[in-house]
Amino acid sequence: MLISDITSLDGVASEESSEGEDETDTERDNDDDDSGAEIEDDEESYDEDDDNSDDNDEKHSDSDDTEMEELTGKEDTEKNGMEKLSAAALCVGVGSFCDPEDLPGLAHFLEHMVFMGSLKYPDENGFDAFVREHGGSDNASTDCERTVFQFDIQQKYFKEALDRWAQFFIHPLMVWDAIDREVEAVDSEYQLAKPSDANRRELLLGSLAKPGHPMRKFFWGNAETLKHEPKNRNIDIYARLKDFWQLYYSAHYMNLVVQSKETLDTLEKWVMEIFSQIPNNGLPKPSFGHLTQPFDTPEFHKLYRVVPVRKVHSLNIAWGLPPQQRHYRVKPLHYISWLVGHEGKGSILSFLRKKFWALTLHGGNSETGFEQNSTYSIFSISVTLTEEGYEYFYEIAHAIFQYLKMLQKRGPDKSYHTAKKTDPADFVESLCENMQHFQKEDFLIGNNLLLDYKPEIIADALNQLCPLKANLFLLSAGHEEKCHLKERWFETQYSVEDIDKYWSDLWASDFELNQDLHLPEENKYIASNFTLKVRDCSETQHPVKILNTQLGCLWYKKDNKFRIPKAYVRFHLISPLIQQCSKSVVLFELFVNIFSHNLAEPAYEADVAQLEYKVVAGEHGLIIRVKGFNHKLPLLFQLIIDHLADFNFTPATFEMITEQLKKTYFNILIKPEMLAKDVRLFILEHGRWSIIDKYQRLMKGISVESLSAFIKAFKSHLFVEGLAQGNLTGRKSKDFLNYIVQKLQFVPLAHPCPVQFRVVDLPNTHLLCKVKTLNKGDANSEVTVYYQVSVLINMKECEDSYLGEEVDRNWNEIVTQQYFFDRLAHEIEALKSFTKADLVNWFQAHRGHKKKALSLHVVGFGKHEGDSDIIAASDAQQCYLGDMPQFIFLPPSSHMKDTASIRDIRDFTLALNLLPYHKILK
Repeated sequence: MLISDITSLDGVASEESSEGEDETDTERDNDDDDSGAEIEDDEESYDEDDDNSDDNDEKHSDSDDTEMEELTGKEDTEKNGMEKLSAAALCVGVGSFCDPEDLPGLAHFLEHMVFMGSLKYPDENGFDAFVREHGGSDNASTDCERTVFQFDIQQKYFKEALDRWAQFFIHPLMVWDAIDREVEAVDSEYQLAKPSDANRRELLLGSLAKPGHPMRKFFWGNAETLKHEPKNRNIDIYARLKDFWQLYYSAHYMNLVVQSKETLDTLEKWVMEIFSQIPNNGLPKPSFGHLTQPFDTPEFHKLYRVVPVRKVHSLNIAWGLPPQQRHYRVKPLHYISWLVGHEGKGSILSFLRKKFWALTLHGGNSETGFEQNSTYSIFSISVTLTEEGYEYFYEIAHAIFQYLKMLQKRGPDKSYHTAKKTDPADFVESLCENMQHFQKEDFLIGNNLLLDYKPEIIADALNQLCPLKANLFLLSAGHEEKCHLKERWFETQYSVEDIDKYWSDLWASDFELNQDLHLPEENKYIASNFTLKVRDCSETQHPVKILNTQLGCLWYKKDNKFRIPKAYVRFHLISPLIQQCSKSVVLFELFVNIFSHNLAEPAYEADVAQLEYKVVAGEHGLIIRVKGFNHKLPLLFQLIIDHLADFNFTPATFEMITEQLKKTYFNILIKPEMLAKDVRLFILEHGRWSIIDKYQRLMKGISVESLSAFIKAFKSHLFVEGLAQGNLTGRKSKDFLNYIVQKLQFVPLAHPCPVQFRVVDLPNTHLLCKVKTLNKGDANSEVTVYYQVSVLINMKECEDSYLGEEVDRNWNEIVTQQYFFDRLAHEIEALKSFTKADLVNWFQAHRGHKKKALSLHVVGFGKHEGDSDIIAASDAQQCYLGDMPQFIFLPPSSHMKDTASIRDIRDFTLALNLLPYHKILK
């Protein structure tokens, strides 16, 4: 497939990019980079928060693009260059299902090895270096039945990049010398994947498939399967890699997508010239479609108690269905998941929340190779349980089965056959995979549109979701003493038992329906007016302040560039109370999490209508964000402010959220990358409270009365600053700030409240803070080096491709109270006068004897680190975290003997001078 993207030549975003911009939450969320902890749910099972989300979807990337939980914010994702990048993706219709029995992980290993130079371009990792040098990125993933390669790069280097990249499939060297090194890279991915509960669940669930089914294989691969075992058994891994490549990397198994600004004729010429050299062995494609019903076994239909890595109680219910990929035009599982995952009145989650049994519920099929392939499809429902809900997990499962039975009795209803949300991310990669599965006319739309309504297909899938065919996974740290079985590869502790006889007998009968459960009601938030507003004030390039009082101010910008009927509204409710002490921070985070919990049901209909909202515990205030079609956006905003004005909570809700927040803090601290970031900011930002501080304070106990007093004090004195941008008039925009003032009835702050921390002035030396990871089951280490510099040009000079990006930049200026809205233009001008010599001099100045460097080392557990008391990764609850955890400081290694070691953070920072208020680039 060739895509001539000429619409981006003039620098104006195409209609597709602007219309699709709000469909995924791609905003950088600068305002909550290090915001307070949001209550975790078990969504890891669907959108994994670790580096590799699926044991059959590993990534080869030129950067460790770790997707963090939003508990403490996400790292910024920046694009280099003004232009839109050219891109290509190639999908090989073969994956880990083809791994030989004696070499688990070979398909994944080959995906790594083809990057190690080619006959035409022999430099090892030369392609990675070429792409990075020219403003691009590359990636690859191995799934069950496909392997995908993708890259993007500046247009003028696209043809050469295509030629270099195509050599992976024409004549890769796969030199013997690179094998050991790349095995270590695969083993590193395996180690990173081990602490993920989602990955562990998949591997354990896969082991329940019938003998002989490829899902029982170990797809990741590691040093044991790809190095030590082959050596012990005299297996020539080099020869086997070559054989696998020749057998499966054949042109007739492949699909290619190329997108750039050149004409179609030019792109066609390039593709014919470059890719026609890929060999074609003419062999029939491997097929697994005959291996049906792999989970129709007694082992699958049982209760599995599992010890998770994270502190979480969760119930996962899964069914193995016939493959549903062929029904992509109908999408029966999407129809079911939309109803099961509904959170409004009459939903499963609404019922469970009223009983204080559950916090979140997710249902559906992730469409990864593990959950959807040619042999089966998985439908899963995952519930994050409260402490009380854990005790009533059978009752929770029964409520789910009652809802499914209600759906089965009613049959499909076309009014609930709603479109999927579009995900424009990795566009060419998605298209490339579509070409493997869809009819030609559906390549562009088959992923997202519901093309046919066939109730009989929906009913067939729905009727298979019966209790007696379900698999139950119950995750809890409380199982530790009862779980004596261990999965081989990830060492997950578990036990297996029959479903309790009372419940199995009840589920085998014609049990009664639950009258509290019903289908969603009419949605008042669905927009019907999509006209573009006529501006009522002068047009400006940047936001302008249209309201300014002692109580707050409002910035406003009418959109005249993207011209879509959508708007963004954001407010920062600033209070000096939050950072007064660790108790105040914890009280504030409890308040915001209860606030979010209270909003979940009443605001859910707005989310369904593509109005999105978020309330965030910022470092210095409450951040409220809403976005979507502007017609009904004020309704959602008013709902949020009404709930804030009339905020209340029950003791039961307080207890539930408090317990969950303890788990959230714990789950942050056991991640090495999160611990490293927390330690770094704790050193640098004066007055910051570390997560350990917050965890300790919460474990000491917080009373209902203290929370009520804090909330009253917080709401009584505020300064409110906001931004309204998009398809809005100035007059209507003022209504947002006026509504907050009218409903909350607060008084002005006595003194201005800084919205940033002051930063310590590091000494002119290389500092080292080395701590032990807080999870004895985690072998992964983390290294961060921070340089404190006096001048920094932030490389953000990319054209805004949709309204949300422009809003992000403007909001970041407002929420940090810098108001440098034309920062981008100034940076670009500075870069134009910036020479190579300037860069070298700047670099040497900050690497020389006057450098200010801070190294953070979080050291994992392992024999190489001198640890003798290593425990299984699943025994995370036995880590150093007690009721009062502490940093475990370590001495520097011999390689770092010249550094100044930090052994007490508070004592160290007390002696340092403070720099002015500013935000550290995270």
